[in-house]
Amino acid sequence: MTPQRATPPRLASPPGAFDPAGVAAFVYDSFELDLAVGTLTCHYRLDDMAFVERLRFAPAIGAHPAAAERAARLVFLLAGISYYKAAAPPRIEFGPHSLTEAEAAMLKAFYIDGLGEYAYRNQLDLRDLTFSYLSAEPAPVTIAARAHQPLVPFGGGIDSIVTLEAVRERHTETALFVLSRMGDRFAALEAAASVTGLPVLRAERELDEKVLRSAALGLRNGHVPVTAILSAIAVLVAVLNGRSAVIMSNEWSASSGNLMLDGRSINHQYSKSAAFETLFRDALADSFSGGPEYFSLLRPFCELAIARRFAELTKYHATFRSCNRAFSLDASQRLGNWCGVCDKCCFIDLILAPFLSASALARIFDGREPLDNPDTTATFRTLLDLGPGPKPFECVGERTECRAAAQLASERADRRSNTTLAQLVAELGANLLSPAEISGLLRPIGVHHIPESYAPHHLLG
Repeated sequence: MTPQRATPPRLASPPGAFDPAGVAAFVYDSFELDLAVGTLTCHYRLDDMAFVERLRFAPAIGAHPAAAERAARLVFLLAGISYYKAAAPPRIEFGPHSLTEAEAAMLKAFYIDGLGEYAYRNQLDLRDLTFSYLSAEPAPVTIAARAHQPLVPFGGGIDSIVTLEAVRERHTETALFVLSRMGDRFAALEAAASVTGLPVLRAERELDEKVLRSAALGLRNGHVPVTAILSAIAVLVAVLNGRSAVIMSNEWSASSGNLMLDGRSINHQYSKSAAFETLFRDALADSFSGGPEYFSLLRPFCELAIARRFAELTKYHATFRSCNRAFSLDASQRLGNWCGVCDKCCFIDLILAPFLSASALARIFDGREPLDNPDTTATFRTLLDLGPGPKPFECVGERTECRAAAQLASERADRRSNTTLAQLVAELGANLLSPAEISGLLRPIGVHHIPESYAPHHLLG
């Protein structure tokens, strides 16, 4: 692609007068990787407003320098979206950072589709976003990762627990990857990680403080496809440590959007979707030969099938956590238990209800089980698509698996008196799923990129 003509930087706005609509371009400036110290520093600009992001990891003096540089560059390319969103200008300039065809395709989808929810909430249309870059096709860096030593990004919830337990059965040198803010760790995540007994490789991310003060500074704010950034950081850590694969836990239903707008799917989970996974794999193939692999082990499974498997992993039942309140950025607002009312609490309760007893779920939710709370009925109706609103903008499953979960749970002897389930099933009426349709949700669905050496045969079979 021919680069666009650069626009001179705008004069600095007076304090308190920042106008996002007046910004001409978002600029990728530079990044510095220091393997001896274990840091990556990324620099970006919105016209004349500069942003600096820092990443910290264990020193890696022995890492392959060219491979480390390529991996760091991918983090630089994807992390920029956190600063672009502060104004969402009509042009992105990559300057001296040339892109391969696969990288350009990934980034265009990443910005336009990955910011679908952000654009929807901010009443913006990003479809005409212009990318200014030089094209290049450098040869991939050949690296020799140690075989059968995968890295599993871990969030302490059902999905990553099911993934790591399947992986470790065949690969005993599995390690967890945990990303956190500088100097901060989530107790809920750490508790679940300790149960695994596996080693943990870590990285810490520090966003520019201006983004954290967006409201006070007049910057735009909203959801970004953060799983993609985590993926790139995990790949960097895998490269630095000679790990053979980064194994994600993104399921089939992550590709299901929240709503349709102008013929496009707006998907809160875009960076967990099959579409992004494929684009990111293509970009990785331009950077590396010989590894690391990148794929989602749960891609062929819906959340219902994953919940069935998790129900068998009883050693995690007292520690796993998916409640949003456990992961609040404000440490003073974090809960040490499930809140029992948020979208995530309701969804997790719903998909586990067919496979765990009511008493077991009462213990998990510490007496705050959503299905026993009549005030959560509206949330369950939204999950089953029985109301006027779209699917919640959270990491929850699509309506078919939620409906199947409600039907299966209502058939349990210990749930027959549950008024919430009875109401949901009654409202489904003619839309009840057949036994064959429910059975189909418990089997592998669709395509995936799982290599044979990592295929979980007890799940896929």
